[in-house]
Amino acid sequence: MLAAYASHFDPDRPLAGLKVGPRPLPAPPAGWARVKVVAAALNHHDLWSLKGGEAMRQRGGAGLSPADLPRILGMDAAGVSEDGAQVIVHPLISAPAFGVLSGRYDGTFADYVCVPRENLVAKPAALGWEEAACLPTAWLTAWRMLFEKARVEPGGSILVQGASGGLSTALVMLAKAAGLRVFVTGRSAASRAFARARGADEAVEPGARLPERVDAAMDSVGPATWDHSLKCLKRGGVMVVPGGTTGYSATVDIARLFTMDLTIVGSAMGSRAQLEALAGFCAARGLRPPVARVLPLGEAAAAFAALERGAVGGKIVLRP
Repeated sequence: MLAAYASHFDPDRPLAGLKVGPRPLPAPPAGWARVKVVAAALNHHDLWSLKGGEAMRQRGGAGLSPADLPRILGMDAAGVSEDGAQVIVHPLISAPAFGVLSGRYDGTFADYVCVPRENLVAKPAALGWEEAACLPTAWLTAWRMLFEKARVEPGGSILVQGASGGLSTALVMLAKAAGLRVFVTGRSAASRAFARARGADEAVEPGARLPERVDAAMDSVGPATWDHSLKCLKRGGVMVVPGGTTGYSATVDIARLFTMDLTIVGSAMGSRAQLEALAGFCAARGLRPPVARVLPLGEAAAAFAALERGAVGGKIVLRP
């Protein structure tokens, strides 16, 4: 089968390690299913995988090691199971060992992917293949951040640090559908305009003063924005942190933390049940993840290059 995989690591030129070519057809073990991939969405995690574990450890995280190679990349997919069902693949696998697709296990940038049967979620008919493929990582992470970690009531407000990335877009669209006011920061006028078009009430430059303090700040940027996020919170507010694109070491104004009664909470992806709830919510509310580009799997290098440039509003999707 055809697949896009990491063949070696290059922290400075990550795309040099990306290869597109034949890989063995996977054989599912007992209790697993082989899914024919129809659409698979890219995430920044895929770029970091090409940089290797050492690059990730320098940022305080974990990553692939040379012993893991070659590893098929990709965490997100929608496809058809062996029994003909249209499904969305949940990328977090708990057994026989805990791990994620494209990490401990081969990923979704291939003609086929194998996962435990319990990782399959029915694809709502209302969602197209590309739209469904966007849900498992960025949108599922946003769902858990909003509805499990932040728990802001309708009529409340949030700040999203970042304007046009997959996670930021999901946060804006889900929060608006839930009846929240949404403020966004973005580095460029184009990214801020993109956020407003997705429903943000206001989009400002990074570090700018907001029209009001918010109930929750969604911060996946890290050290570059932590201080601003905390300053924007109301008394009793919460900052939800799913990662850190600018690094993993940040300082905290402890006086502000306790005098304003603030909470900082981490959040990582979401469960299979939450993915099912998210898919149903999107179908019922008419939410459609924005898809910027759809490319054939054979053009994975061009898709990765577009993601690396960061000039794309919406998700990039591969079609085997």
